[in-house]
Amino acid sequence: MKGCNTWSFAPYKPFFYETKGIYICRISPYETAIEFDWLCDEEKTFIVYYKKRNDEEFLCAGQTENKTFRIENLQEETDYAFYVQAGTLKSSTRLARTGEVIGVTVNYLHPDDTEYEFSGRFLASPSLVRHPDGYLLASMDIFTNAPQNLTLIYRSDDDGKTWKYVSELYPCFWGKMFIHKGALYMLACSTEYGDLLIGRSDDGGKTFGMPTVLLRGSCKRNFAGVHKNPQNVVHYKGRIYESLEWGSWSLGYHAAMVMSCDENDDLLVAENWHFSYPVKYDPNWEGVAKGETQGNIEGTLTVAPDGKLYNIMRYTMDNLKPRYGLVLAYLVNTDDPDAPLTYSHAIKLPGNDAKFMIKQDPKTGKYYTIIDRILSYADADSRNLLSLMVSDDANNWELAFDVIDRSMEDPQCNGFQYTDFEIEGDDIICLIRVGINNPNSFHNTNYSTFLRIENFRQKR
Repeated sequence: MKGCNTWSFAPYKPFFYETKGIYICRISPYETAIEFDWLCDEEKTFIVYYKKRNDEEFLCAGQTENKTFRIENLQEETDYAFYVQAGTLKSSTRLARTGEVIGVTVNYLHPDDTEYEFSGRFLASPSLVRHPDGYLLASMDIFTNAPQNLTLIYRSDDDGKTWKYVSELYPCFWGKMFIHKGALYMLACSTEYGDLLIGRSDDGGKTFGMPTVLLRGSCKRNFAGVHKNPQNVVHYKGRIYESLEWGSWSLGYHAAMVMSCDENDDLLVAENWHFSYPVKYDPNWEGVAKGETQGNIEGTLTVAPDGKLYNIMRYTMDNLKPRYGLVLAYLVNTDDPDAPLTYSHAIKLPGNDAKFMIKQDPKTGKYYTIIDRILSYADADSRNLLSLMVSDDANNWELAFDVIDRSMEDPQCNGFQYTDFEIEGDDIICLIRVGINNPNSFHNTNYSTFLRIENFRQKR
């Protein structure tokens, strides 16, 4: 066999991983149905089999010459197993649970489905981008305790109403897609705290060449390495900026950083990128909460009304007083790309305990963010109330409206988090990491969901 010269696969197949000729590449459960698509190199008549998960024998659901099928008339809130067969070709047996749908399911992964065991069992890191050719692209990675290194990419040609599989990236974790000079880029880590990678696709995500290593990480959670999440890629005064951190949960810190590159330079040349020196959290800073903390992660870069670039960061407040309600802003030194960030000020925002993004509305100039809104000390860890907040200055925030409210339901079984969104005309489009319908937990999510918030300016 020859060596690998690509970052993308369809699908990725490690040694001893058998797709058996048919690969189920997307699953979308409904209240009484399960829809799924597959890949197969041959044109065949495919037969679909299914059963309730704990039943002994499979039943024939039907046959098709297409590479998609919908099993209808199923029981609600029930686990099913299913597979596709065509002669000697046979897919893996997959799992799905019927149940209520929120928005449009881009992809679903049952918490007991072992199809991607080499990477994980849960869907995370939603990234959404509009390609210059008009279609939408959505990506998500697959995680568990280890190894966490596979990302799936899907495409919609009808503004998010339906989705189709595109490709997979390996190794790729915590990735953010963005467009630069007409090409699609992915900025990601190889795994948790792994190498920082960037790669480009010139065909809308179908193929990526080998990625460039921009920064070496540890690749182990008990050693310091690169930490990031899908965040805004910001253009500011001729440079491209993105946020990241250096550290690990095990070591008790994540030091804040930004990376930047001249927008006219080749983004795939590592030497063209600069990294600000990491800054650790200081409990003596003015305005911060009192107590011991691991500090800040997952910063969102924002150009404030004063014309300066800030990194506004999630704040770990589990053991602090107050227990919730603050995020911290760092000033980026845009005159010196290697200079460390400078702590600026604390901001009151009741969504400090999960990743959030801030976008400026091109029409009104107002700032918007979608957060997991915290109502009290008792639910400071919950992620079952997803809210749109608005601000005139990126410092003073107020509630616009709640996007998804399950605050009265079990917080361990309802999670809506890590929203990646864009403002398009009068609407907000977003991709959400969702845990509903008997997930492993609110954190270990089973859905990647697309949602369109129509006429968002008029709903206050």
